[in-house]
Amino acid sequence: MSAALEVQVVDARMLTPVIREFTFASRSGRLPGFSSGSHVQVHLPLAERNLRNAYSLISDPADTRHYRIAVRLQDHSRGGSRYLHQQVNVGDTLRISPPANLFALHSTARQHILIAGGIGITPFMAYISALEQRSADFELHYAYRKHLTDAYADELQQRLGSRLHRYDGSSGAALDLAAILSDRPLGSHVYVCGPERLLMGVREQAKSLGWPPGRVHWEAFSGAEPGLPFSLELARSGRRIQVSAEQSLLEALESAGLEIPNLCRGGVCGQCVTRHLKGDIDHRDSVLSSTEQAEFLMPCVSRGCGSSVLLDL
Repeated sequence: MSAALEVQVVDARMLTPVIREFTFASRSGRLPGFSSGSHVQVHLPLAERNLRNAYSLISDPADTRHYRIAVRLQDHSRGGSRYLHQQVNVGDTLRISPPANLFALHSTARQHILIAGGIGITPFMAYISALEQRSADFELHYAYRKHLTDAYADELQQRLGSRLHRYDGSSGAALDLAAILSDRPLGSHVYVCGPERLLMGVREQAKSLGWPPGRVHWEAFSGAEPGLPFSLELARSGRRIQVSAEQSLLEALESAGLEIPNLCRGGVCGQCVTRHLKGDIDHRDSVLSSTEQAEFLMPCVSRGCGSSVLLDL
């Protein structure tokens, strides 16, 4: 795994009552380049444990003097978004992972259709910069709640004009996915980021309209959720580890000194796949089939439920 980068918070501003934007600058030299759709993991030193939360880079990929992210304060935060909203200030130093991209633009697409729900607008901010530089054919459909999750709506209206389609849920406006996805030219690609119900809705509608799977792209922004505490045993070393209610299995392994490859920490990239040998598992990933889940789990989101879990580690 690549070494973490030290960055300084050079700006922080509230965009809505629940969304705060941060600007980071390197503490030494220039920041690594990145492509649109990339994210970084922000290392958060909570009092009781360390978290690593993934956030999309919203800044222009052509300008690496700064990185920008936007963080929604989650109603049921495990501490990460609350820490960023309440404890991080301008001048503070944070550690972040180098950028990784699991949600890249398709380079040969004829038309790009972007669909964002709430804080799911974040990866599309960098998309838009890249698409504008290419003079690409694209449009953005942005669903939000006014004065709550409409962080960039007015800015994007001025920037995009008729290419922006706005849906204010607080006024009853709703996405018509059938209309958005129908009668598109060959070579069109659709990209969606937002709540799970939006991702599923786009994927199901695209399938019903005959879209090839390779032209439908999505990114989930959910992370690990809390659950019941459970015990963990490592088969190769014989070590026993306790996983607390607020801690993910991956975090428990990292706290015990194990380095587990990972990129998303949200059950979508498949990097942290681990074989389990015993115990009941609450699978929460979006990667493994039911057959694969009988043998493997994603420790970033999966949890034990009931008996002790034995891992092939």
